[in-house]
Amino acid sequence: MSATDPLFMEIALTLGRRGWGRVWPNPAVGCVLVRDGWRVVGRGWTQPGGSPHAEREAIRRAGILADGATAYVTLEPCGHHGRTPPCADALIAARVARAVVAIPDPDPRVNGQGLARLRESGIDVLLGMGMAEARADHAGYLMRVAEGRPLVTLKLATTLDGHIATAKNETRWITGQTARTHAHRLRAEHDAVMVGIETALADDPELTCRLPGLSDHSPVRIVVDSRLRLPCQAKALAGPVQTWVLCAAHGTAANAQAADRLHARGAEIIPIEVDTTGRLHPPALLKALGARGITRLLVEGGGKLASSLLQYGLVDRFILFQAPKLVGSDGVPAFASWGLERLSACPIFTRVRTMPVGEDLMTLYEKGCNTDAHSITSVLKIAHFL
Repeated sequence: MSATDPLFMEIALTLGRRGWGRVWPNPAVGCVLVRDGWRVVGRGWTQPGGSPHAEREAIRRAGILADGATAYVTLEPCGHHGRTPPCADALIAARVARAVVAIPDPDPRVNGQGLARLRESGIDVLLGMGMAEARADHAGYLMRVAEGRPLVTLKLATTLDGHIATAKNETRWITGQTARTHAHRLRAEHDAVMVGIETALADDPELTCRLPGLSDHSPVRIVVDSRLRLPCQAKALAGPVQTWVLCAAHGTAANAQAADRLHARGAEIIPIEVDTTGRLHPPALLKALGARGITRLLVEGGGKLASSLLQYGLVDRFILFQAPKLVGSDGVPAFASWGLERLSACPIFTRVRTMPVGEDLMTLYEKGCNTDAHSITSVLKIAHFL
């Protein structure tokens, strides 16, 4: 191992994050080509739409200087023919001398084949550099491969007493401009943003990223609407950004008519199985999104949707924005009731960090009780807390 390996892998990880929200269903990979132990001759990251891959971008930029270089790659180079030829073959053809790879790719089409090809060609392979950070960066892709669903981040903005609206359902604005800017950046870093129909009706959100220079980074907009009550004039249907409406698989004739109207506005209608309460079954909902390639999902409420995902243990990360305001017990709570009777049954999250954002506070939580320092540092970087 070279003393500079951690530095250049960190650079590769940073490059890979440029693809968040823009490359699904592909992983957002970063690659750096280095000669003479310190000289960067090529950089690459997965391009929008998932192609070209990071390795090919880095090789293209390096040209003949790739010969004899060390390649730092955040995920095992693919060893199969997909939309592009194998990246492992591209590295071999470029005559790189060494490959430092953070983690293997669990995709059954890869799963060690890329590493085997590199080694068989005489390339020195080091696996595991930056492993914890890479697992955190690729968590959405890894989740989709392993469980068929996206990584779920729940984002809520509440008052100090845990409410998302006043008694008269006024929600704008609970948090200040700085917190709202962070929320828009979160949208840009996810493949899709999802709300429940009650939030869509009450707030009529656009669900787009409206930060300067990032308007083309808006994620797929998803509305969970079992009975298709979303109005055709809703802002979530406006503009060129895709909108998916999730509804009950076995709807009424009125639902079919509403589906036609929404489809005419450009929405894709996706039927989902319902649970015993008649609501869309959360595991089935996430499986449907995973089947369509979504790897990183941002959920922005409301209370019923958030509670149903928590009840099924499907929230992986939780970002809470708290405003220094109180609205009283008649305000709208952040979570709906799900009949929890014992503290031992509560969903548990680890607080990773709290930081001020303007006059508000932003806190990042991880599912479970993970206190591993490497994991926590990686998640911090993911949320741009550092």
